[in-house]
Amino acid sequence: MSAERPSLPPVRLHTEAELARDALAAPLLARAVRLARWAGPGTRVGAGGELVDAQLPAAAAHLGLSDDEDGAAYASEAWRLAVDTGLVDVEDPHDEDGLDDTAGDDAEGTVTAGENLALLTGGSPRDVLAIWLDGLDAVHADATAPAFDDFADLVNEDGSIDFDALDWDPEAEADFLDGVLGNLYLLTLSDAGPGDGPVPLPALAASVLVPDDMGEPTDEVLEQVSEAMMRLDDQFRLLEPIGIVEYRPLDEALLTEEGEQAAPPSDDEDVTRYGMVRLTPLGLYGIRERMLEAGVDAPAVGDLADKGADVLLDGLARYPEDAARAEIGLWLGRRGTDSAAAAATELLHAARGADPGAPLRRLHCQQALALAGPQAEPAVRDVLDDAELGGLARVWLAEQGAADVPAPPESMIFWLAIDTIAAQLDAEGDMEELQELVEGLSGQHSGFFDEAWRVEHPATAEVLEAMGRLHRDRKTAKEARKAAFKARSRRKN
Repeated sequence: MSAERPSLPPVRLHTEAELARDALAAPLLARAVRLARWAGPGTRVGAGGELVDAQLPAAAAHLGLSDDEDGAAYASEAWRLAVDTGLVDVEDPHDEDGLDDTAGDDAEGTVTAGENLALLTGGSPRDVLAIWLDGLDAVHADATAPAFDDFADLVNEDGSIDFDALDWDPEAEADFLDGVLGNLYLLTLSDAGPGDGPVPLPALAASVLVPDDMGEPTDEVLEQVSEAMMRLDDQFRLLEPIGIVEYRPLDEALLTEEGEQAAPPSDDEDVTRYGMVRLTPLGLYGIRERMLEAGVDAPAVGDLADKGADVLLDGLARYPEDAARAEIGLWLGRRGTDSAAAAATELLHAARGADPGAPLRRLHCQQALALAGPQAEPAVRDVLDDAELGGLARVWLAEQGAADVPAPPESMIFWLAIDTIAAQLDAEGDMEELQELVEGLSGQHSGFFDEAWRVEHPATAEVLEAMGRLHRDRKTAKEARKAAFKARSRRKN
């Protein structure tokens, strides 16, 4: 009934302080910070800012990685992140125009501490997260960069790189990884997803590549999934140290067993051998920030807490029940216990309306009033005679155990029944619960449909038509459809 809503459910994020602590604890950023503090004027770097080979053993030793065969590579990776995030500044030996003839191609740069290094200890949590997000962008770029299996074959005669020979589309590579991370984000938040649990790598790859309407995947699609699994295995190994995922890598024994790339598992295989990945709380934050930057509507619980009641009630249309309660709690909390009556008045005013979204606003208003508590009673009693809110007010007062609740007129009973079903239809909730609501409301009153089609509600015809589809008693369903026809005819006249 209302306009199409965003498909992404709201995320419940940790506080900025908690996320900043997670960011500082991310292995890659922690190493980058240690190297930035270790570096000085005597640190030798190339013209591109990279640590020279002769400097890598000392950097690895400072990180406690001397005994690790990959220690130099880890040190180089951490140094690149320190440069990319402004923890260190490298002065190019060439002047701004690149015309300093005294500096050759092998000239070394000069290292100084970057401004962002001090922010990591003296700045706010938001400052820390901004630096971490720069690091995430840098790692994401590395993860989507081409693999140079034979670098010599890619060098042209003039020394430039022949990127065409790579068959590499940087935009497509970035879009693929973003699509995978977006699906992982959605699976993490979805009621049907794993929640905080890990997602098997084959299922994640298939979620991007296998069409929803495809029954049994073709051999060609399975081959694409296999190739994607191998790419994602490499990419998640790179992304894990920045802290956005926890990743159990693909079992390398599978490559020996099945060839150069692992095929998706069969039904009876241990799927965990094929890689398992989950987003961390920091990962949820980071992926959401990237989606927001790309223009994606990715709501978070708390977004509506400082908005007006009209924005709150409209915004809750996209929220599942638990998230809606949390959002309402934050909204009420901003106003304080002493302002509960004023908040209730604001909510009731925002709940009015005859537009398609109004029934769902009234449903969320009722939920909000339940959390507001008894302080809302004066505001609720003020609308007992309101045609749109009087029924809602009586229900709320009865649930509160209030005395002297006036009986509703029959017209209000039928109007509230239509409004309630319209709200539930718009909420697109559980089908069985909706069927029970339809059958319960229609069964409470003999001759329900003889009266319901006369109700002066904008959604009367649509609700009665839906009741005809949902009611499991064929005779009653037929009565609902007849009533819907009468309501439409009455509206035309």
